Formats: sequence, C-alpha cells, structure tokens
Amino acid sequence: MKARGVFIIIIILLAAILIGGGIWAYFKFIAPKAETEKEVLPAVRVTEAIRGSIADIIQTNGEVVSASSVETYADVRGILARLYVELGDYVRVSQVIAEVDPSQPGLTYALSPVRARVSGTITSLPFDRGDAVNTQMSIATIGDLSRLQAVAAIPELYISRIRVGIPADIHLEAWPEHTISAGVNEISPVVDPASRTLRMKMNIPRGESRAKAGMYAKIILVIEEKKDVVKIPADAVLRRLGDVFVFVIEDDTAVRKPVVLGISQGGIVEVMEGVEAGEDVVVEGQSLLEDAAEVRVLQELQAVS
Repeated sequence: MKARGVFIIIIILLAAILIGGGIWAYFKFIAPKAETEKEVLPAVRVTEAIRGSIADIIQTNGEVVSASSVETYADVRGILARLYVELGDYVRVSQVIAEVDPSQPGLTYALSPVRARVSGTITSLPFDRGDAVNTQMSIATIGDLSRLQAVAAIPELYISRIRVGIPADIHLEAWPEHTISAGVNEISPVVDPASRTLRMKMNIPRGESRAKAGMYAKIILVIEEKKDVVKIPADAVLRRLGDVFVFVIEDDTAVRKPVVLGISQGGIVEVMEGVEAGEDVVVEGQSLLEDAAEVRVLQELQAVS
C-alpha cells in the first residue's frame, strides 16, 4: 500500500515536470517565434491622395524703391559746407538743398548752391557736412514716393520661366501677414555678368501705405497655377534606376505604381498619371518596400491639404 502511494507521487511529479517543461518550451521557443513572425511585416504610414489646386512658384528677395528717382549733383568740386535737408524731406524743383565750398588754399570763393532738379522726397543723402565732393558724386537722390516698385534679381537658372505680366505676391517684413498683389511689369534685357541675375520690377498699387521706399521685400512669383489636380507629398515619391514611382496600399499590400509628376510646391507634388484621388500612398517606411509586400499600417496622416 505504501509503495502504491510512492508510485502515485512519482507519477504526479513526472506529470508536473512534463507540464512545466511544455510551458517553458512554449514561452521559450513557440511564443517568441510567433511574435517575431508578426513583427516581420514592414510598418508604414500612409496619407490619402487628394484633389485640389497647386501652383508653380519662384521665391526671391528684393526691396521697395521709388518708381522714379533723380540724382542731384554739385556744379563744382569742394567741401560740402551746408546741408539743408534730411532723409524723408519733401523738396521742390530748384530748391537749394546744400552748398559746396569750392575754395582753394590762398583763395576764397562764394558757396556754390546745389539745387533740386525735380520735386519729390529725399531718399538718399550719402554725404555729411565736411565731406569732399565733386561733380561726379550724387549729393542727394530725390524720388517720387507716390509711385513705388518692388525690385528683385532673378537667378539666371529661372530666366526662361519669367515673363512680363506674371502675378507676384509681395510680403513686407514689417507686416508678414499682409500680401500685396502685383505683377511683373519690367524685365531687364541683359543679365548682370557679375551676379548672373536678371533684374525685374513690379509696380506696387497706389494706396499701399504700408510700403515704404527702402523696405526689404519677399517676392513670390506665380509661374503657373492648376486646379482640380491629384496631389501627394513629394516625400512619397521614390526614384530607382530612372524609374519614378510610389507605393499604394491595397488590402494591406504595398503596390508599386509608376507615376508621372507635374508641378511641385512646398513639399507637395502633382501626380498627372499613376495615382487617383482617395488612394492611400505610403509616406513613411516606403524606402525598403518591394512590390506586393504585405505591410502593417501604423497611422494615416493628413499630409496634404
């Protein structure tokens, strides 16, 4: 009877050992393998291709200047003895704005007046009293501040895309939220050989009291604008061996689709062929994908507006 009890205890211990070993083997080998197989699927983030407007733009910097200005010169060489005006003063034609002393050692002459050649506002005074001047140096610049222009230099690379009449948005640093709508009305016929740029001008509409001569301006030129086109993030586009394509998710599968691109603006690109509005395009995790690969979608982003 006692031997039978010992035998039962041994059987129970063996069963416990087998069950424990099975549980250990499951968590050691089977469960990690299943978890590993689950994690093998590439994780991606997607965004929906949408329809909307897009514009091809060029952004450059410039300054606000008087549309017309006249340089004023002295009639004689000498020392700038008197200066009767300051920056911003309004002067009338023939008004004396300065006097030059042409005296030489041992000889004394009367002061020679410098007169305004036109009526307008003093926009530049490069010299101070006591400076030496001559007949080739501008004593003052007089401008018509009722007519202002934004002037900018366009890099030679973009010359073929610029033409008279294209729209331009002008932003002033002092009022960054305010946009002045204008258009290119003058383009220089020659390229500056030193800077390799082309100078262009845009008239600022009358009544724009915020604009002041001498201000810094950020200028956005709208080269082309399209409406009702399919748009996706430019980061979604891949290029390999001359092919241009994106990955679109269909039933948790990444499908490689060749695309034909159009206008690009601010990280968004037009898709002319290859993707339809409403399709989910991979924007993160696509660099290592292959066609028909199963994926795990982590998140759908709102990357295009």
